[in-house]
Amino acid sequence: MSQSATIRVLLVDDHAIVRQGLAAMIENEPDMTVVGQAGNGQEAIACYRQLQPDITLMDLRMPHMSGVDATIAICAEFTNARIIVLTTYDGDEDIYRALRAGAKGYLLKDAEPEALLNAIHIVHSGQQYIPSEVAAKLVQRMNNPELSDREREVIHLMVDGLSNHDIGVALNITESTVKFHVNRILSKLGVSDRTQAVVTALKRGLAKL
Repeated sequence: MSQSATIRVLLVDDHAIVRQGLAAMIENEPDMTVVGQAGNGQEAIACYRQLQPDITLMDLRMPHMSGVDATIAICAEFTNARIIVLTTYDGDEDIYRALRAGAKGYLLKDAEPEALLNAIHIVHSGQQYIPSEVAAKLVQRMNNPELSDREREVIHLMVDGLSNHDIGVALNITESTVKFHVNRILSKLGVSDRTQAVVTALKRGLAKL
């Protein structure tokens, strides 16, 4: 690609005002242009197929289909897709899932405009863009034992405020089995009680309110 080639960018965010702000900033750059905008993950996949942009800026949490699921789908179909996650969420589970899905960069929305433009150039050149603070959380995530699918179900219900008995009813398992899973969760999260487990799970992005 020649130096004069324009970087074609697709914006994916469920807030129109965010897309407009990003578009204004990108269009101000002589070597970038916005070729399309999408408001959810399903629209993102359709727009990507039609436009095949050089760079996609992807929000994580959107209606109908999340940014992670859209990233997985796009990267499965287009192995050279260059997607940068641009989000307000910095939980290590969010970071881990997005990068595992195939994203090439991860940036928080409160980053300076120069950082975003720099990230676009870096990812466009074929490299990954992961800021140091994001990398530190990713390392932390890699060092943490992974929760099983059943443990994830239990922690979601704990966040919802259900008792062991109610969790057992919801998952059709015995209360003693629930207690076993809760103890495993406490151990894996490195906490000593349910309240700390819920706080830690929310902070890390393992569960959402």
